[in-house]
Amino acid sequence: MRKIMIGLAGAGLLALTLGGQAPAQERALRRITAGPAAPLNKSMTQAQARKLCAQQMRGTRESRSAIRQKMAICQRKYMEGI
Repeated sequence: MRKIMIGLAGAGLLALTLGGQAPAQERALRRITAGPAAPLNKSMTQAQARKLCAQQMRGTRESRSAIRQKMAICQRKYMEGI
């Protein structure tokens, strides 16, 4: 009898923990998919754009703030597929 009660309690806790993760996952998915969709024509993910822009900026002799600004512009350009 005691093993059955412990098993039921464990199953209940497991169901509660799994049930609590679903709303958090839904919120995260909504946050990711919110906003206008990017055109699929030659657009890149943020990681791909960052990598490509970093390769292009490598070796430039400018201030950090200037490089940071140019990186942001470059990433936006590649993510929009321009």
